[in-house]
Amino acid sequence: MNNEIREKLKSMGENKYGEFSSALVPGVRNMLGVRIPKLREFARDLIKNGYDIDLQSDDMFFEETMVKGMMIGYVKVPLSQKLEYIREFVPLIDNWSVCDSFCSTLKFKKAEKSVVWDFLDPYIRSDKEFEQRFAAVLILGNFINEDYIDQVLTALGEINTQAYYSSMGVAWTAAECYIKFPDKTLPCFTAGIFDTPTHNRAIGKICDSYRVEKDKKEYLRSIKNKI
Repeated sequence: MNNEIREKLKSMGENKYGEFSSALVPGVRNMLGVRIPKLREFARDLIKNGYDIDLQSDDMFFEETMVKGMMIGYVKVPLSQKLEYIREFVPLIDNWSVCDSFCSTLKFKKAEKSVVWDFLDPYIRSDKEFEQRFAAVLILGNFINEDYIDQVLTALGEINTQAYYSSMGVAWTAAECYIKFPDKTLPCFTAGIFDTPTHNRAIGKICDSYRVEKDKKEYLRSIKNKI
């Protein structure tokens, strides 16, 4: 299966697009240049045609990793099996693009969320940059709601954000929390639960949003931390 996937992806690649995309994802030099919508379509087709999810291949191209992550999102299996696939896949994440595309494909039913939340705990407490970002971005796509907002805000304050991509992930998620639940989220900024870069990045993202009133943006800018 791995050889079939690789050859198909090579045939779908665009050199110029690969060069452009490589500049956006620091450290990635093994891109074939396949566009994300095509990767999603390919992943769906693989699942539809009964391909197994094989995460054992070494030295995968960027797009191979992406497709396998997307397959995990699309496959219809019991939650326990899906979580096992996720657990196997997370160590393969070594850049923001794979992380975010993977997380955006993972959607859970309301009845599944308590189990998924417990599953996230070791990633929330991880000391690894992309495990930290994985936790933040999966929370962003699945848990910013009335049922979980208090737990989410506590978790965001617990994630170690010393690394750049974990900081950006937490900032992004915290900004979305503020946009949806401003009264609950504002104390996170006034109490200073985030380190200075994450605090300022989150406020910057909030202020970039058209969903936030001008006076609230002005106040948030006034509480940005000096570096």
